[in-house]
Amino acid sequence: MIKFEHTIFALPFAFLGAIMGNLVEEGTVPSLMEWIWITLAMVGARSSAMALNRAIDSEIDGRNPRTKTRAIPAKLLKRGEVYLFILISLALLFVSAYQLNALSVKLLPLAVFFLVIYSYTKRFTYLCHIVLGVTIAIAPLGGWVGATGTLSPEAFLLFIGVLFWTAGFDVIYATQDAEYDKTHGLYSIPSSFGIANGLMTARWLHVASFIAFVSLGIVSGMGWIYYLGVFISGAIMVYEHSLVKPHDLSKLDVAFFTMNGVLSVVMFIFSVGDLLI
Repeated sequence: MIKFEHTIFALPFAFLGAIMGNLVEEGTVPSLMEWIWITLAMVGARSSAMALNRAIDSEIDGRNPRTKTRAIPAKLLKRGEVYLFILISLALLFVSAYQLNALSVKLLPLAVFFLVIYSYTKRFTYLCHIVLGVTIAIAPLGGWVGATGTLSPEAFLLFIGVLFWTAGFDVIYATQDAEYDKTHGLYSIPSSFGIANGLMTARWLHVASFIAFVSLGIVSGMGWIYYLGVFISGAIMVYEHSLVKPHDLSKLDVAFFTMNGVLSVVMFIFSVGDLLI
């Protein structure tokens, strides 16, 4: 039920937020215990978010030919088992936040709100992609706060970059369900405005993401290694869009899973390399 390929989108950015935050704010890398609690918080947040999505959407998933084999509609898991798993995952998130710092605890209700609300937004707004972007972008923001106990303009630029990147690839992913969503009263940009317009919107969201990452480098005083990573990531986004056409979605899985997983790792490696060298 919990897909590793989805987790790899957010985890490198959470670690990047922690490293960048500590180096910007304190000039050091996070301690071993901070690494452990940030990682456990991410495990709790990501696991609860995925499980909540599957539980909340189980009836919708059961009616959609593409998703009817998921764990709950396929009766591989009982609903009670999933809710128990959610409670355990949220408990892990709460304990981890309390072990980090006061600001992590204060912002925890906001994070949990977005973890829960995202799965409902497709029922009433095509801006559900932006809400998912906020939810995933809380990962680097959470890493930053978890390591430093503070927030800064750099943290919000990292947040914005991840937000628009996530929203863009979620619009691409939603193209495969555009017709189903339209006929079943569900909202997405592709179902509301058409697949071609949806893909164009995704392009502009990724342009905004690229600008945010460049701006982060400028504000943070990053060097050429960071910018090389940003431009490689930009090239990955361009390639991702070249794989998906309005009338040919056959390479969508490669564009969604492979390319975005590679991008998050590239941003982490080049950013941390620039910070440490």
